[in-house]
Amino acid sequence: MKKIEVRCPIGGKIIPLSKVKDEAFSSGVLGEGLAIQPENGKVVSPIDGTVDMVANAKHALNLVGDHGEEILIHFGIDTVTLKGKPFAVNVQTGDKVKTGDLLFEADISAIEQAGLDLSSPIVLLNPGDFKGIKLSSGKVKPGDVLFTIKG
Repeated sequence: MKKIEVRCPIGGKIIPLSKVKDEAFSSGVLGEGLAIQPENGKVVSPIDGTVDMVANAKHALNLVGDHGEEILIHFGIDTVTLKGKPFAVNVQTGDKVKTGDLLFEADISAIEQAGLDLSSPIVLLNPGDFKGIKLSSGKVKPGDVLFTIKG
């Protein structure tokens, strides 16, 4: 059985997905994972893989890892309403990325000024393709193991 390590893309404090104030995430309907209360707006790749989708509003993207894992990174809650203004994206669909590559940056103060929640879900979209997931907790920095997927 192989173990796939998904690294932390955003430094901050881990929040259980069930506590996120968005039912699509908190109910688990999108997949398994957790959220991070970010300390800054820099978002790096948690895996080696390919950029599968960058949202038009630049607040979220999907990655497909080299082992088939599909990871969604969603910066903040309801940040789609900002229409991309506080985000600077460094990648596009189809780009190959390595763990630690800068994906995008978010202007945290602009998001806070808009009155939006910074909680940022990181979700394994296809947990049924694997045998389990072990989530981390506490405070994390980019590069730390965020969760481990059993293949």
